[in-house]
Amino acid sequence: MKPHRLCMTHHLVLSYGLYKKMEIYRPHKAYPVELAQFHSADYVEFLHRISPNTQHLFADELARYNLGEDCPVFENLFEFCQMYAGGTIDAARRLNHQLCDIAINWSGGLHHAKKSAASGFCYINDLVLGILELLKYHARVLYIDIDVHHGDGVEEAFYFTDRVMTVSFHKFGDMFFPGTGDVKDIGEREGKYYAINVPLKDGIDDASFTRLFKTIIAKVVETYLPGVIVLQCGADSLAGDRLGCFNLSIEGHSECVKFVKKFNLPLLVTGGGGYTKENVARCWTVETGVLLDADLPNEIPENEYIKYFAPDYTLKIPNGNMENLNSKSYLSTIKVQVLESLRCIQHAPGVQMQEVPPDFYIPEFDEDEQNPDERVDQHTTDKQIQRDDEYFEGDNDNDHNMEDGP
Repeated sequence: MKPHRLCMTHHLVLSYGLYKKMEIYRPHKAYPVELAQFHSADYVEFLHRISPNTQHLFADELARYNLGEDCPVFENLFEFCQMYAGGTIDAARRLNHQLCDIAINWSGGLHHAKKSAASGFCYINDLVLGILELLKYHARVLYIDIDVHHGDGVEEAFYFTDRVMTVSFHKFGDMFFPGTGDVKDIGEREGKYYAINVPLKDGIDDASFTRLFKTIIAKVVETYLPGVIVLQCGADSLAGDRLGCFNLSIEGHSECVKFVKKFNLPLLVTGGGGYTKENVARCWTVETGVLLDADLPNEIPENEYIKYFAPDYTLKIPNGNMENLNSKSYLSTIKVQVLESLRCIQHAPGVQMQEVPPDFYIPEFDEDEQNPDERVDQHTTDKQIQRDDEYFEGDNDNDHNMEDGP
């Protein structure tokens, strides 16, 4: 989950010239009060306070909030969370105000984080925060997750409501993390039948996965009639991922993105898992192209990270050769169970008219109160000026050495 893969994606997107077809925004860093719209205030405060130098003083809190093994404490942890969460929140707001049809935050998609605990490399659940923002303007939000791991944090957050339908395609069984996401888990109370899980076995290939995906998602959209879709594109479902166990090619993975785009609904796209970083960058660049209706040459253009794409320097990766343990009868059984649950939904749920809650906006500075002798950090400076020079080609690229994701 290191930001290095985001730098690689960023530079690959730039090298293909895709930025020319997009509006690029530097998001705000989410404030603690925004993060606490989902997460408990004590957990947010602890993330703000903890550092590698002080963690030895907080053994009890580290255990309580599940920080350590899979969720290590590192320098500038809280700022990292603020940046990726701010990106998803801002993406949701732009969709709400119809400033765009599709919004992308490849640094987001950290779907395991819980209300009061980190989990699986995820500290703040930006997806839940983004969905909460979308619910201010949309009666129904559809969440789709194609990460190899179950989208447990998002499902758990909305398990008791019919205003969000969560659909997760993931590896299940063999004690695979996080161990949740059985097809029988369908939601409870008002949320019964609004959680859909598609548990898969090792080695699923493009044909099997995309066929099942299209059948289920088409029926979900027809039945649920969402106003907006959130698509988590975890790239650890690709063949050859260090932690994954599927046989998907980038073409198969991106075919799911292409299919969802065809519904012509407002769409928020995020990243997620992915532990073979050069393939993560390839995948999210291809999917950026898909969302822009841009065909990309297979030969990767020169860029700062070109050496990582050796020896072929191509976008496409070979299919995996892992045995597909998902038999036709098994996939058919899963499909039947999912479609049966969807039949239990009588009609798309509505919501009573109410005043739309305001967007959170807390200014980072007051120009009248600023000390002219005090050094201002770069991020704050960037917020104070209009960035009409955000992207240039060649030597004038102000972000040439910047390590932010796209």
